[in-house]
Amino acid sequence: MKLIWELALQGLLNGCIYALIAVGLVMVYGLLRVLHIAHAGLFTLGAYVSLVVTNATGSLALALACSVITVGLSGIAIYRFCYEPILSRPPYVVLIVSIGLFIMMEEIFRIVFGPYGLSYLKPPLQERFTILGTGITAAELSVVLITIVLFATLDAFNRFTRIGIASRATVSDPQMASSFGVDIRLIRDMTFFIGSAFAAVAGTMVGVLNNLVEPTMGSVPSYKALAIIVLGGMGSIRGALASALFLGLIEAFGTTYLGTLLDRDAIAFTVLLVVLMLRPAGLTGKKT
Repeated sequence: MKLIWELALQGLLNGCIYALIAVGLVMVYGLLRVLHIAHAGLFTLGAYVSLVVTNATGSLALALACSVITVGLSGIAIYRFCYEPILSRPPYVVLIVSIGLFIMMEEIFRIVFGPYGLSYLKPPLQERFTILGTGITAAELSVVLITIVLFATLDAFNRFTRIGIASRATVSDPQMASSFGVDIRLIRDMTFFIGSAFAAVAGTMVGVLNNLVEPTMGSVPSYKALAIIVLGGMGSIRGALASALFLGLIEAFGTTYLGTLLDRDAIAFTVLLVVLMLRPAGLTGKKT
């Protein structure tokens, strides 16, 4: 029973990280119908900003704030200067540009910070707690709590604020929303800022959990985030959250019981293929 509880906690932790990464991809796809591959580079940027600021000041809270602002503004810059001028082109053009941006960002990280990983001088949130007989670090507990708070806040924002409602209207029918006075550009800027901010939080927490930040750390999580948004139904934030938690649990239990046959990533994508064969529209079967 203790093993099952430990695996459930690990699965929940993995799922929370995947959800934080995937939400930005979901929001951008829902708004523009393009796959924002460069989002993985923003995830890595968030990790580097937090590490540098924490090592310089000793404050993870300040580092997280700096990371969210820096990465959020970088997301807006990517939209304004790279995506907006070519939105009238076929979607694959934006996709190619996004892939190129991601590769460029990885190379910049490699040049600026070096090809090897960097670590925190004094790793934060290393205190340990015991919950139901299972040890958990403050960093792991923080990931779960932050994910709950951020997704609850995002849901409330989308449902009960004028900007959130305008954003949902823009996703449903941009031309109609614009005719009612909605500032489409502002909504898109806000979407990129929020999605990028979530990526910054995810990058920061992954760096803290592993005590390692490296130029290519965004590659594998980004592939899984793409799988998650397909699994959850393209454009569905709630579907992405459910799919991320589902995938995290599958990985945790699968690695323990099927680890001799498949590695963790292979298990995740095998499950993805099986689910999509049974439910081509994803777990939710609809967009929201």
